[in-house]
Amino acid sequence: MTLEKTLDKIHAATVKNPFLQLFTIFVRGLLIVGFIPPGLKKILHQPFTILPDSNPVGHYFNALYNTGFYYEFIGWGQVIAAILLIFPRTAHLGALMFFPIILNIAVLTNAVGFKGTWLLTIFMSLASLYLVCWDYDKIKTIFFSDEQKKASLFKYELVWIPLSGAFGGLIVGSIFKLIMLGNFQSYLKVSLILSGAGFLFGIFMAVHHRFMRVGKTEIIEDLK
Repeated sequence: MTLEKTLDKIHAATVKNPFLQLFTIFVRGLLIVGFIPPGLKKILHQPFTILPDSNPVGHYFNALYNTGFYYEFIGWGQVIAAILLIFPRTAHLGALMFFPIILNIAVLTNAVGFKGTWLLTIFMSLASLYLVCWDYDKIKTIFFSDEQKKASLFKYELVWIPLSGAFGGLIVGSIFKLIMLGNFQSYLKVSLILSGAGFLFGIFMAVHHRFMRVGKTEIIEDLK
């Protein structure tokens, strides 16, 4: 049995359990409550703490507060993630959005030594990871793609795409010299570096294209 089939079987057995279904709703509710109040505080541009700058935690959050609209942007992210968790149809999107946000907060609170909160954010991160796993069937294509059709390859693309990238690097280097951009001591060296970088970038493009999947092979037509 393949890894995909094994995970499918475990997931199917898990989500059918009515007690785990209620537990999942409970976890979603807790995370919603945990994100909306602090998110709204940021949207309204209210300070998150009243600690002084002499405290590492207060110093960080005071600096974050003074970033202006970035502080509010974080709040909107938290609130949107929480709202998505409210509705069953969008809960998987909320979980995917929630997880990196809370994981970042967990790392932050541990780094600055935010007493008490560091442990809470770790539990919230684990709860968010649980919700991501709960919706495994909706996001499994990230790991197990069902796209079977390969990209349409060009002839000799493993050769001409990297060479095109190298040539493009030389052109950019020549433009740099023409307009004296950057005031470099040796524009020839800059051109060679850009050419090498373009060649490597071309290799990435060619190899990525060779293994790209662009869709399913089946074409479903409406029967009339």
